[in-house]
Amino acid sequence: MLPEVHGWLRRRTSSAGDWPLRDLLAAKGETTVSVVLPARDERETVGEIVKVIRRELGGLVDELVVIDSRSTDDTALVAARAGARVHAQDEILPQFKPLDGKGEALWKSLAVTSGDVLVFVDADIRKFRASLVLGVLGPLLGDPTVAYTKGCYDRPLNGAGNGGGRVTELVARPLINLHWPELAGFVQPLAGEYAGRRSALERVPFVTGYGVELGLLIDLLELAGLDAFAQVDLGSREHAPQSTEALGGMAGQIMLAAWSRLERQGKIRAFEEPSVRLAQFRRGQDGHDVLIRDVGIGERPPMLTIDA
Repeated sequence: MLPEVHGWLRRRTSSAGDWPLRDLLAAKGETTVSVVLPARDERETVGEIVKVIRRELGGLVDELVVIDSRSTDDTALVAARAGARVHAQDEILPQFKPLDGKGEALWKSLAVTSGDVLVFVDADIRKFRASLVLGVLGPLLGDPTVAYTKGCYDRPLNGAGNGGGRVTELVARPLINLHWPELAGFVQPLAGEYAGRRSALERVPFVTGYGVELGLLIDLLELAGLDAFAQVDLGSREHAPQSTEALGGMAGQIMLAAWSRLERQGKIRAFEEPSVRLAQFRRGQDGHDVLIRDVGIGERPPMLTIDA
């Protein structure tokens, strides 16, 4: 690990317990805070998350928005009844052809929120705690030089205290250490709980698929530098685990996001475009069946370049 990363870890890593609500309320001043939950078919968890934030953080959070990403269940209704303002993803900025993926929901949230600071929280978290929001908000409200805060945590899986994060360990971390070693100090580079200043987030593009978290880290590093980042230990986080097959699709999108940044930064020379088709196998009655999926990603430009 680079010496400057060791120094950054010491200076810029804290714990959720370091940022109690009373201190953040005192530090908030005139800063406005928006919390955004991208949600697709998360009726089982989204309502409780919204209720906890409204009940425990009402004086800190100025707006709470759920971006419904084409749910086929009643996620939008559950979220609205719990007290969130709900927007359908495809109805935001309708002049643009709709694209797919989590990053699309996050990018569009910039157009329907007004907070100086945005907090992004996944909508599938079980046993949600308000400290997940307090933690990532803390460094931003406590230090004006911090532009982006990333959460880290243990990820229980199948009885193991920290068995989750398979795509992080097998794909994202090797890519980061190989090509962006300044980011090697992030414990959970793909964490879904993070916060940033609007002034920074509106200046970078958003990958539309599951590569959005990696893309933001790389692009914000280029924009603001490592010392504008902070990391907060949030303890543990539990959600429904994805199948290995689904994780394969996520990994493909993350690799494509990395490829696009390597090419843009002149770190790789492409003689042909990478394939966006991923072949996977399932055992059927007569052997292995081939499943072909498109893992291609799009990219939205910085929001500051968009005419309202």
